[in-house]
Amino acid sequence: MKKFLTAVILLTASMEMWALTPWTKGAFETRQYRNLFVEMGYKPADVDAKLKEVFNDVFRGPNKVYFEVGDTMGYVSDIKNHDARTEGMSYGLMVAVQFGEKDIFDRLWRWSKKYMQHQDGNRKGYFAWSCKTDGTRNADGAASDGELYFITALIFASNRWGDHTGINYKAEAQNILNCIQPKEYTPEPRQGGFGGFGGFGGQQQQGPQKMYLIDPATKLITFTPDGFGQGFTDPSYHIPAFYEVWAKWADDGRSDYWNECAQKSREFLHKCIDEKTGLNGDQCQYDGSEMQGFRFPRRQQGGQQDAAPQAPPRNGNNNFRYDSWRVPMNITLDYEWSCADGAWQRQYGEKIQNFLYSQGIDTFVDQYRKDGTLPEGNEILGAGGFRKLRHSIGLVATSAAASMLCSHDKSKEFVDHLWNMKHEPFDDGYFDAYYDGLLRLFAFMHLSGNYRIIFPQ
Repeated sequence: MKKFLTAVILLTASMEMWALTPWTKGAFETRQYRNLFVEMGYKPADVDAKLKEVFNDVFRGPNKVYFEVGDTMGYVSDIKNHDARTEGMSYGLMVAVQFGEKDIFDRLWRWSKKYMQHQDGNRKGYFAWSCKTDGTRNADGAASDGELYFITALIFASNRWGDHTGINYKAEAQNILNCIQPKEYTPEPRQGGFGGFGGFGGQQQQGPQKMYLIDPATKLITFTPDGFGQGFTDPSYHIPAFYEVWAKWADDGRSDYWNECAQKSREFLHKCIDEKTGLNGDQCQYDGSEMQGFRFPRRQQGGQQDAAPQAPPRNGNNNFRYDSWRVPMNITLDYEWSCADGAWQRQYGEKIQNFLYSQGIDTFVDQYRKDGTLPEGNEILGAGGFRKLRHSIGLVATSAAASMLCSHDKSKEFVDHLWNMKHEPFDDGYFDAYYDGLLRLFAFMHLSGNYRIIFPQ
């Protein structure tokens, strides 16, 4: 008995030392992943069951957002908006390949290719960001994060299943990679930008222009690959390790370029994140500075698109809100996979957790100005017919995922809070099975060690 207790003490001590020891190498090199739930005392069987439960909530449960169409296709829907978005479709592909769900992956890809992807014309290779659930396009324009995930998920599918099981995944990824290279085009009326707005709010630019997913001057991802939206970026679109995946396995002859994009993306994140709070705006300039004097029509998470550009007293797009929630989790992914910017990333993780903790672990809200003060009035981005601040499970999830970066004691409280938080409607009836549900699933994948680089089999 004494020997057993000694062994338990030694094992516990070694796990604590491992948890507190900063990583200097990522999974690209080590192929190792931490199960932070288990490190923090959860039973492995309980973690496996919880992960399966959260997956089923999204794909198979009564509040699922995945729906099959006929024998060969399926889509992920933003239920509240009655549409399918490249965001959700590409997230669904990434989850499916991570879980080895080939049927789900193939169904989502076939639907995306048939209804969303442009097969010719100016936008060839790009994806319409929003479609009705019958496949009718709500807009022709692309949102750049969709292409980012589509490419990476397809490369992983190629690595996992090969390219001779019905879909040539590698060729599909290479096609998108070729199409997103800068190319000249002449904008069509009312077709130039995000949501089909011809460059937001009808600000149609005249004459031949360049279309590109990655800004050639800065090597940073655009908010949209054409029109007004390619003049700035969205911090939540920056996942440097995805470019490393492209560099290693896309076989498109651009490895050095993609590695440079990864480095530029890491440098950008240093600039756009507030040094005191760890918060970032929804969008910003390529140099990390704030958007100035204009609020453009854009998709609202769970809401409707604004009707026209406005100039409010404050530019709400500079605030930390729905898109911004993804940044802690994206930085966590880059740390886990690459660890090329580990020292800064660990500081960032504790910084943003410290800020949210100061607001109350059970009460921090889902929108802030970058300085940590609360937004007011029209600054608050509406969702699902409501315009109010909430303690949203999506941000609870991504801030808990950032515990992978942290060594302070607060990190366990974030993990415990996510584990115990129920994904259910608020008292006023608001419920987001789509965005909150997907971010919750990604966070459980991270914290259980199941969001992995898929190497060639």
